[in-house]
Amino acid sequence: MGGNSKLLITFLLAALSMTYLSYVLPRFLPGDFVTATYGTSQISLTAEQETALRAQYEQDHGFFHYLSRVVRFDWGYSYVFETPVSALFFSALPWTILLMGSAHVIAMIMGFVAGVEAAWRRNSFFEKSMVGGMTVLEGIPEICTGVILLFVFALQLQWFPAAGAETAYAEKDFLAHVADVGHHLVLPLCTLVLAYFPGNFLLTRNSMMMVIMADYVKTARAKGLPPLRIRYVHAARNALLPVVTRFGMRLAFMITGALVVEKINAYPGVGTLLYNAISSRDLPVIQSVVLMSSVIILAIFFALEFVYRVIDPRIEHAR
Repeated sequence: MGGNSKLLITFLLAALSMTYLSYVLPRFLPGDFVTATYGTSQISLTAEQETALRAQYEQDHGFFHYLSRVVRFDWGYSYVFETPVSALFFSALPWTILLMGSAHVIAMIMGFVAGVEAAWRRNSFFEKSMVGGMTVLEGIPEICTGVILLFVFALQLQWFPAAGAETAYAEKDFLAHVADVGHHLVLPLCTLVLAYFPGNFLLTRNSMMMVIMADYVKTARAKGLPPLRIRYVHAARNALLPVVTRFGMRLAFMITGALVVEKINAYPGVGTLLYNAISSRDLPVIQSVVLMSSVIILAIFFALEFVYRVIDPRIEHAR
């Protein structure tokens, strides 16, 4: 059996395991939908009404029935919105992809270039100041950065909107709509870029420090090749693999990774959807978000195996 076949079988087994966990784990949450919905409302339910509602919302037909619905892309209906879960999920997913995808790409490019330049200028003031600054910034939680940016630039200066992803009920042409979406995107995007940039920088710089001491880099220097070519073609490419690994792992968790930032900025992504579903014990939504997050994580790890072989063919030969 070839390496690709083994990898595919591993992926399918892992996906089946994640499906089972998405079915089981949300059921361990304390409380239920009836308590979360009616416990603090002005509506008083009799014991018979509570029992009837729980029987309605807690019907369990077993894992294989759940698996068959998943295979048919039938994710059920949201208890709160009384809407198909798939419609809720796929309406929130593009916003999360826009936010997280942009943040990851920007932070990776900035961190990679800055890390390469800092390592190439080792022991300089630029390198020392960047390492010190990024080490401090790496220790600041996203929630702190998000609250500070929101307070200063949205509430005090009022340069950017404090919530949402677009202006509601506003009729705009295409370019005006893109500008409006970008305007709402700035604060959550900056929060995530500031959270991801330091790690990418430090990882690239450390990887690059080891690469520039390699014999092939010394040989390239001895040949008199241009410094920029040596830096990025010979050295940086071989320092790229751990950065791609970090990028893939971060990207794999993009659905739930922005939960805090999305909630702070009231951004209508999947993280906000999951938070609201957990708060209201909306079991079908929780199960679907957990399952899709897991499948996306596995798919990205599966794709990374092929990306690694393109970046470093030695991985294929090692197998």
